[in-house]
Amino acid sequence: MSTTPSSPAAGTAPTPAPLWRPALTLFLLLSLLTGLAYPLLVTGIAQSVFPQQANGSLVMRDGKAVGSALIGQGFSEPGHFWSRPSATAPMPYNAANSAGSNVAPTAPALTDAVTARIAALRAADPGNTAPVPVDLVTTSASGLDPHISRAAADYQVARVARARGLTVAAVQTLVERHTEGRWLGFLGEPRVQVLQLNLALDASAPAASR
Repeated sequence: MSTTPSSPAAGTAPTPAPLWRPALTLFLLLSLLTGLAYPLLVTGIAQSVFPQQANGSLVMRDGKAVGSALIGQGFSEPGHFWSRPSATAPMPYNAANSAGSNVAPTAPALTDAVTARIAALRAADPGNTAPVPVDLVTTSASGLDPHISRAAADYQVARVARARGLTVAAVQTLVERHTEGRWLGFLGEPRVQVLQLNLALDASAPAASR
């Protein structure tokens, strides 16, 4: 006598296949692709093609990192060029807390801050009657700007030369050497990277820089 497979009873749905297996497989596959393979690939390409930028655009002196070309530093000595102010907290040029002051143009706090900064610049160089460049008394949107305008650098040349015991012409030459032109020749304005300029000054007159 032959037998036939039994069929589900009428009205009874078949048991669905478990969904956790394909879900887990997809999770593991995507984790390997996006969490391991892709980061390793991008990191390898960056280290091979753009090693300087991939490692933070570090500025080196005597084999040691003294800063980054992308992040400003505060300078207060008369023999150094001063950067533009920074509104980051709890310290100036805090890369972990990039921010502007968010103060309105008509706010009394901004007026007071700018007035105090102008007074400090005038006190540091009493004989300088030139107009104070705006970027020396206002903060950037990021609070980390490593550059100043060429006008801001030129404004400080006489003070730096006097403090260093250098001629104005010698300091002006260093400024010109460290002036970066417009991007692609027409975008933006000429600018000066303050840290690299100050390092060049230290190399030119190390004894007078302290």
